[in-house]
Amino acid sequence: MVASVIAGVGLSGIVACVPERRETVEDLALRFGEDSARRIAKATGIEARHLVPPHQCTSDLAEAAAQRLLDRLGWAAESVDLLVMVTQTHDHILPASGYRLHHRLGLGKSAAVLDLTLGCSGYVHGLWTASAMLKAAGGQRALLIAGDTTSRVLDPDDRTVAPLFGDAATATALAAEDGAAPMVFALGSDGAGAPYLAVPGGGLRRPGEPAHLFMDGTQVFAFTLREVPSNIRAVLDRAGWTMETVERLVLHQANAQMIRHLAQKLGATPEQTVVGLAGFGNTSSASIPLALASELATALCDGPLRLVLSGFGVGWSWGSVALTAGPLAVCEVMTLPASPAESAGSDTQPAKGAGGSAILAGQPAKIADP
Repeated sequence: MVASVIAGVGLSGIVACVPERRETVEDLALRFGEDSARRIAKATGIEARHLVPPHQCTSDLAEAAAQRLLDRLGWAAESVDLLVMVTQTHDHILPASGYRLHHRLGLGKSAAVLDLTLGCSGYVHGLWTASAMLKAAGGQRALLIAGDTTSRVLDPDDRTVAPLFGDAATATALAAEDGAAPMVFALGSDGAGAPYLAVPGGGLRRPGEPAHLFMDGTQVFAFTLREVPSNIRAVLDRAGWTMETVERLVLHQANAQMIRHLAQKLGATPEQTVVGLAGFGNTSSASIPLALASELATALCDGPLRLVLSGFGVGWSWGSVALTAGPLAVCEVMTLPASPAESAGSDTQPAKGAGGSAILAGQPAKIADP
């Protein structure tokens, strides 16, 4: 297990972006039947998910989130020293999505770019990577992008996965701060779990097969219960915290049943445990920052808040962090319109400052961009 403490880097803001289109339980009922759709919703806690249209990719959602974050913080694009992008749904086999995003945001040529192909554990791994790189290089500002458009690799008729996954991308701003509280990380991996959560087809090894997600839910659940509680306890021990001193526990938002089961094993109360997937589903690498932006926006902007974040999934990979975050300058969720004319940049022409509508956390109404 990799364990490390990184001090002197703090979170400045978070913006999450979801596509405009929503698929609800009622929509699923037309495909799977009313009883089946209701049973799935009751078991998972997922009532609706946001799904990209065919012309939108992860980088489009990411660009909208990152541009809004830069605008709200007042950061010039040229002031960003590092861009780390976490996704497993890349626009292309190559180049890496982070480089396209670097260009579309107008970041400077001196900025470093790194892509990480990770899913549900990706936000914690990305936070560790971006913070460590920023600290080691003596940089001042970093953007951490975490997001996936998993709907693009789903068989819509596969009821084991289609009702679960939604699309989202998030941008987190990190800044070097002398007084920033330390972040305590513990990360782990077990490649024996690779076959149980995968997209076997569509790549270079099986190019002729459909690129559809396969998930063995029983194996995923067993792995989670086996590895995650001890990983979180290791982080708490290293930080000198107890679960009673944690203000909010934010687990990967896979399904409500799993979240509550893990929280109970850890001795966390319902008030401590964040469950924010009802309107979004499992958004893979975006799930933790999306939960922060949708459920804890007011608290994080008022801050500081003692948090434990923990992601786990494909690989197998897992990771947890104990950190104190806030007050943040911005923490919100926005939507990206489905219209091609209004969506983010295309393959042929870079776009900067993609339009969208913000949904402030906890508020259903759309608020036009300033």
